Amino acid sequence: MTIAHHPSEETLVDYVAGALDEGNSLVIATHVARCSECQETVRDLRIIAGAVLETCAAEAISTGSRAASRARLDTTDAGTGQFPYASPVASLVSAPTEPLSLYDHGRWRRIGPGVQRCDIRVMEDDGTRVFLLKASAGTRLPEHRHKGTEWTCVLTGAFTHEHGHFGPGDFDEADASVHHNPVVDSDGECVCLVALNGQIELSGWLGRLVQRFVRF
Repeated sequence: MTIAHHPSEETLVDYVAGALDEGNSLVIATHVARCSECQETVRDLRIIAGAVLETCAAEAISTGSRAASRARLDTTDAGTGQFPYASPVASLVSAPTEPLSLYDHGRWRRIGPGVQRCDIRVMEDDGTRVFLLKASAGTRLPEHRHKGTEWTCVLTGAFTHEHGHFGPGDFDEADASVHHNPVVDSDGECVCLVALNGQIELSGWLGRLVQRFVRF
């Protein structure tokens, strides 16, 4: 499996530092669990962060805050991205990664032709909705843009949009500047883990009509 699309180094720094909300952290951890390149980057960042903590003056960081900082760095393992919350998501996808398999979930529900959504329950949402998105082979998702951010990690299958082709393990990031129209590959369904902050705005008169009945 060749992974072509990765989070930025800035995003990985925030991930290691515990600066992301839980939903976005889960998407990054799922990508890291599949990507040897990002595993190496995360390991290096954790080493750097540990060295910084060790060299800080004792008066600048109390024993308690030092321990808390180390606990935050150790919340996820750089190699597996493990999260400490138990749940049965693994049964929903054919190739689950360890971080996702530890989370609880709702039921699959149809949100459009050939498209289903299954909500993932996170302990702290911070306005971010986390869900699995499953689309049938050849499905063309409505053209849309975002009023917030959308982070996606492909679990199985693949899709293409204006910014490239995304297969298993790939990370896709969209914000208000992105206007796209994903199309699932014709050789099989695609399942993605998505962390969505803000609303999706469908394009065109048909999209606006559909949006009256479909909410992401």
